[in-house]
Amino acid sequence: MTDLSPRRFPELVPMARPTVEADAEMELAVKEILQSGMLTNGRYVREFEEAAGAYLDVGHVVAVSSCTTGLMLVLRCLELTGDVIVPSFTFMASGHAIDWAGHGIRFADSNPRTWTLDPDAVAPLLPGAAAVLGVHTFGVPCDTGPLRELCDSHGIPLIFDAAHGFGSRYRDGTMVGGKGVAEVFSLSPTKTLSTGEGGLITTNDAALAAKLRMAREYGNPGDYDSRFAGLNGRMTEVSGFMGVHALKRFSHWIGVRRSLADRYRSGLDGLPGLEFQAIPAGAASSYKDLGIRVDAAHFGMSRDALAERLGRENVSTRKYFSPAMHQQTAYRDVPAVAELPVTEELASSMITLPLYSHMPARVVGEICDLIREIHATA
Repeated sequence: MTDLSPRRFPELVPMARPTVEADAEMELAVKEILQSGMLTNGRYVREFEEAAGAYLDVGHVVAVSSCTTGLMLVLRCLELTGDVIVPSFTFMASGHAIDWAGHGIRFADSNPRTWTLDPDAVAPLLPGAAAVLGVHTFGVPCDTGPLRELCDSHGIPLIFDAAHGFGSRYRDGTMVGGKGVAEVFSLSPTKTLSTGEGGLITTNDAALAAKLRMAREYGNPGDYDSRFAGLNGRMTEVSGFMGVHALKRFSHWIGVRRSLADRYRSGLDGLPGLEFQAIPAGAASSYKDLGIRVDAAHFGMSRDALAERLGRENVSTRKYFSPAMHQQTAYRDVPAVAELPVTEELASSMITLPLYSHMPARVVGEICDLIREIHATA
């Protein structure tokens, strides 16, 4: 029987929506780009790289077509041999980039409070490993100090998948982007800074940056004598302009986003069975996603049941990251090198709620009220 009862929200509340401020400046720039004939790797891409480098306070920024492509290029340009350690509690692209770059994967467990790569879980996996790829999960930065010490002690690079991390800060107050040998950001529509599609590689290594620029051009330095097998990883000029344009107002919008996340936290505070991601003291999250862990025994229903109830009221949710990467079909044959109890618990209990930078605060309040009502009737 069709349910004809009225829904709390007449229209679907999306999980995410890009904050793009279309205006006369953007219209003129797009027209100029199309008329110029320079559609990739032109002046707007260079301006975006420079502006992003200044914002993130890093030495070099290389714009690419996607975060996944950027990760593949970093792994290739570092000329590594062997397995790469990565958390299983992450988006599939982290593992795909490692696999496409020709490396084996060692899945490591996550911290039960921050949900980022656990240094204690990494330590026993290090002998013989080629690199560690940490992930700034939902925008919460990794615990870089211990990870750096572990990598340095084994002479291997520490890389960060910063897909979620544009606008995040490390515990020392510095912007995410400068603590890995390289860090790679995503600029897809669900991210805090979006250029439609695209990615940014940040590094303080000038030689690596130069090699990455060649790598995104098929390994061609300009004389059509390719020095190695690169890729077409170029960013379009329209995306470059969108990045320049968005950066002008980014500090405002990331502040709004954090205030919305704070509203979720205060609106659901004290509700039994719900746990928010812990943010280390001094750090700041970009809140690419607002995640909560649902303890069915205390909340009164499972994560899946809560998602179903919210969906009935037109509230989108996502079960990030379920299944965890080691549970996905593509990686079931990867040899298990460690138990992953935290990962598996998170994958079965995590849910992310709608959040985007121009989301009305009223809607956040109504979603909190709805979750409280669902709990009361569970």
